Amino acid sequence: MTRDGTTIHVAANVSDGADAAVAVEHGADLAGLIRTEFLFLSRETAPTVAQQETAYRALAERLGGRRAVFRTLDVGGDKPLPYVDVPVEANPFLGLRGIRLALARPDLLLHQLVAICRVAADFPVSVMFPMVGHVDELLAARAVLDDAAAVDGHALPDGLEVGVVVEVPAAALKAESLVPHVDFFSIGTNDLTQYTLAVERGNDALTATADPLDPAVLRLVDHVCRAAAGQAKVAVCGEAASDTAAVPLFVGLGVDELSVTPFAVPLVKQAVRDLDHADCRTLARAALDLATAAEVRALTS
Repeated sequence: MTRDGTTIHVAANVSDGADAAVAVEHGADLAGLIRTEFLFLSRETAPTVAQQETAYRALAERLGGRRAVFRTLDVGGDKPLPYVDVPVEANPFLGLRGIRLALARPDLLLHQLVAICRVAADFPVSVMFPMVGHVDELLAARAVLDDAAAVDGHALPDGLEVGVVVEVPAAALKAESLVPHVDFFSIGTNDLTQYTLAVERGNDALTATADPLDPAVLRLVDHVCRAAAGQAKVAVCGEAASDTAAVPLFVGLGVDELSVTPFAVPLVKQAVRDLDHADCRTLARAALDLATAAEVRALTS
């Protein structure tokens, strides 16, 4: 909670059961991003519904009643699957990845969502779809989610929340059209920065250019927060969420949740406690009018 009484949830990004245990130990309010790829990579066949349900249930149990936010399979790009035939692409980061690949292989998506729905019947669970750029993609994914619940003859479990990962600039700019169909947005600043600034993640020669505090990226975050205000929650799940220079800006823009590595949870919680929400709003508005990431960082120092 900020000094003037605004609650910001601090969540943990989780990749396996060990991460979940560390998240709980370090005081995470929830698991704001569970990367489900750990079940799909380094194997020759896709995991079954039963295998997925067992793994997801174990993670939910490790969280001890905290909400578990499962990101659906996010592969393609730099994470190919040997059992999914994807054509060679000149630029796979702009190709068949995330929700695009999942909708091209709806059997994989359906099986995953069946497992998630079964766990959601017993635990607080959210599901979010990655790499969404168009409303039609979200509607198609939600239709598969409805089909998944119907496999067991049920409607969607009570309390199951649905969201999208905002990593494509088009999704941020069209957030108003996505709001009616989601309970929350989770802004993936790593990819959002990559796509906004045309800077490939992992390119060491461009590291200094790929700054999520660039005003262009912050303006997209601002747009999402404005579109969602009063209608959907907004989280940030990229690396910038644990950057203490970025935290007051996100809080000032209206972000409700910061999801960080499990070990960073105490640091970010303390950073929030030291803030005044009104001051953060003033700071964020000033940052949006600046020209460079360096100017923004100078403003927050």
